[in-house]
Amino acid sequence: MADSRQGKGSNPNILYTGDNLYILHGMDSETVDLIYLDPPFNSKRLYKAPVGSKAAGASFKDMWTWQDVDESYLDQLVEDYPYLVQFIQSVEVIHGKPMMAYLTYMTQRIIEMRRVLKPTGSIYMHCDPYASHYLKILMDRIFGKDNFRNEITWHRSRGKGLNPRRYVNNCDTILYFTRSKNRTWNQQYEPFSDDYGKDWPRDDLGSWQAENLTGGKAGGPSAYLPFKGVLPASGRAWAPPIRSKFPASAQRRLPDNYEELDPLSKCEALDAAGLIHWPDKAGGKPRYKKYLSTLKGLYVSDLFADIPPIQAHAAERTGYPTQKPLVLLERIICASSNPGDVVLDPFCGCATTCVAAQHLQRKWIGIDISEKAAELVVDRLSDEGGLFTDFVHLDRPPVRTDLEQCEPNQDTKARLYKDQSRKCNACNVELDIWHLEIDHIIPKSKNGGDYYENYQLLCGHCNRTKGDRPMEYLRAKIKRRNEALNLRVSF
Repeated sequence: MADSRQGKGSNPNILYTGDNLYILHGMDSETVDLIYLDPPFNSKRLYKAPVGSKAAGASFKDMWTWQDVDESYLDQLVEDYPYLVQFIQSVEVIHGKPMMAYLTYMTQRIIEMRRVLKPTGSIYMHCDPYASHYLKILMDRIFGKDNFRNEITWHRSRGKGLNPRRYVNNCDTILYFTRSKNRTWNQQYEPFSDDYGKDWPRDDLGSWQAENLTGGKAGGPSAYLPFKGVLPASGRAWAPPIRSKFPASAQRRLPDNYEELDPLSKCEALDAAGLIHWPDKAGGKPRYKKYLSTLKGLYVSDLFADIPPIQAHAAERTGYPTQKPLVLLERIICASSNPGDVVLDPFCGCATTCVAAQHLQRKWIGIDISEKAAELVVDRLSDEGGLFTDFVHLDRPPVRTDLEQCEPNQDTKARLYKDQSRKCNACNVELDIWHLEIDHIIPKSKNGGDYYENYQLLCGHCNRTKGDRPMEYLRAKIKRRNEALNLRVSF
């Protein structure tokens, strides 16, 4: 078994089996370029792979109770996101306890996902109408509403029969957020239809369409001067395109020093090369010719209507519940990462994200809690033409290397004593240092590490009450004790 430490020199192609909360908690901060997740949707369904399929025996429960929430990680949520806690609590009134439990479960993990994502990174969350509107609010708060980029609609099928009571449900939602405005982005294109551009005018260079020759206020004084007696529109300036915007044969008509010319001289050079369209009507503004042969396709929009679901007899089909097509993941990975980047899927299921990442020369990390899913992932990766020999399979969480590892000794205790203002971190009573004891905030059994940020000082009584349980348990005990004391005083 390979070392689970996440050191800089370790192989980033890793498949983890286990709870993704613990595994995410053990990963170094800002080490992932792209996250795609297709989590359970709280659809109140039990998903099973059909007998005879590659994934036979794989299943997961998409029904939620408070038992699915790890109370060891609630303390950070309560401390750092109090308004989000209020929102989640309000959902219980609207939608019931299962939805509240599901959103708490997801929030704990989304917080960790943001931490491991690089400042240039992106995250795509696949969801459906059961919880997408609630998940959007969670993402707005954790990633920041200004870092929301798109709500992508995947039109996954054309119909499932007639339903006289409602419209047919054929779409999923993918929420696209980034860690910051400075994110990785590679424009994706859809191919043109066969008849696209057939009605465009033609010249000896091919079909073309007139495009604006002006832009914003830039380019120096000459950008505002008359071009062949025509001034740019008010508030605009001449902004001729760069050489590479034209076909190679048109580029040869331009002077060698074209890129060095001022905007007005560039316009004149384009006109001399026959690359300017002059309108017939008086007062019309000149425009440059944008040739069909230079276009890569139509910009991909937030409606993915060109990617069908996996067909029944497709080679990539494993039978795994909710499996997504490779082409869907390939589009996302190409748009928001570059070769060599690290792609993470914390609910990797049958490894579609891992396979797509490997095909596109990205590194990957996959996580799934199911042992059967892990078997399927290993089989699928191994079957990919021998491409997947450079990955490791681990069944224990990694250990962070970007935090200060320290022993719970007297020096650590003295530092904590100062940082906690000489108080117990639970009951908030000020005590002498010898009355306080070092404790793990997140228990070691829940992948709580031996680093300074995971230590606290508790008084002996609070430490004994807490034991190896989470802080949420201790805080609840203290709250009930104080309520009982206040009740006695009132009498």
